[in-house]
Amino acid sequence: MSLSLEQIIIYPIKSLGGVMVPEAVIEPGGLRYDRRYMLVEPSADGQSGRFITQRTVHPMALIDTAINVPDNELTVWHRQTPADVLAIPLVPRPTQDASMSVSIWDSEDVAAQLVSDEADAWFSRLLGKPCRLVYMPDTTRRTITSSHSRRDDVADPVVSFADGFPVLLITQSSLDELNRRLAESIDAPLTMARFRPNLIVEGLCWPHDEDTWATVALGAVTVYGVKPCVRCVLTTIDPATGERGKEPLRTLATYRSRDSKILFGENFMPDKSSNGQVLRVGEAVRILERKEPWLPVGV
Repeated sequence: MSLSLEQIIIYPIKSLGGVMVPEAVIEPGGLRYDRRYMLVEPSADGQSGRFITQRTVHPMALIDTAINVPDNELTVWHRQTPADVLAIPLVPRPTQDASMSVSIWDSEDVAAQLVSDEADAWFSRLLGKPCRLVYMPDTTRRTITSSHSRRDDVADPVVSFADGFPVLLITQSSLDELNRRLAESIDAPLTMARFRPNLIVEGLCWPHDEDTWATVALGAVTVYGVKPCVRCVLTTIDPATGERGKEPLRTLATYRSRDSKILFGENFMPDKSSNGQVLRVGEAVRILERKEPWLPVGV
């Protein structure tokens, strides 16, 4: 079985457009720059905020991002108004004067850094609702709440502003199988953008084989398979239009459902030794250990 890492994708701002990169540095909380920014709905007193995603604000699907590492700059724009560009630091300077406590799912009171009034006004105008842009500084430790993360060889059970785990990996064969089943109900095949993975692996393997990967080597980087990714309504939002439909959840429910949860893709955590290592597109993917999948593989 010959497998390779075909794409690396970073999502600098949670639930906004992703950026394909040729390489990425592995950190305990995931890929460097991945989901370190997040939009939140501020509380009445302005002291705290609750995360905002495409699940409830569909137009977020139309906001794209670009990374300029040498200039330490992240640019953001709406696809329908590309000339209206917001530029913010890729990594803001640390500050203790502008902070906010934010929540993401079961993670409460996560310390975040406010970015700027300009960024807040720009996003509020674009999305038509009050929101604030926050950043996760290096001093913040958001601990993974899932019991599935308990491994001694994991670098640190922490995560960025991602939903639950540091890295999401999907094989191309899994998407191909889904599109095969969808062929009669949709006009064009779905792309990986629907599922927002960090890593896309290509090569000869069964559909959903990633569910069985317990330990994986990607070049010098080692990651551990934690659990399948539970999919939600976000996958039904077309990333090209921001419009919502019934697929792919309707079809996935026919063959990728367990305990009333729909599963697609596998969550991974990095090994301690991989902290600071560089992951590159084209790396050979080697399966070092396997585990029992939650659902049948190959169907």
